[in-house]
Amino acid sequence: MYLGDYIAIDREIGPFEFECESVSTGTPFLARVDEDKRDIFRDRSWLDGRPTACRFLRPSGDRILCTIHETSPAQCKFYRCVVMQVFDPAGALIGRVTGTLALHSENRELRAIWEAGLREIPDESADVEARLQKVLESHGYRVE
Repeated sequence: MYLGDYIAIDREIGPFEFECESVSTGTPFLARVDEDKRDIFRDRSWLDGRPTACRFLRPSGDRILCTIHETSPAQCKFYRCVVMQVFDPAGALIGRVTGTLALHSENRELRAIWEAGLREIPDESADVEARLQKVLESHGYRVE
């Protein structure tokens, strides 16, 4: 949501094409709105109250989508928003995990299990996400 500070739109060269620059590297790139997202891209009202949001993000249902996924710059391709969603045994969403492996949840029990799981997995361990998923599932949570 805050990559708006890192992507500068230099100019619009067509209805769905933009000359842009990756501010952090100074690298120019051509952004083209994906064909399947052009309808949601037309509505810019979501951006009104979000001055730091990337200009190419748009809501679609309960998700926020990148409308230039196919032509997005490298910094975006390496950034991962939500890598896991955690559901309680009744199926209620109680937590989200972002690409930095930060758990976002108000559930104290879940946070305690998450922290313990992080401590148990060595820093050099491969596939930390899969191991954490197994820890959560062993406590009755469902992870997607």
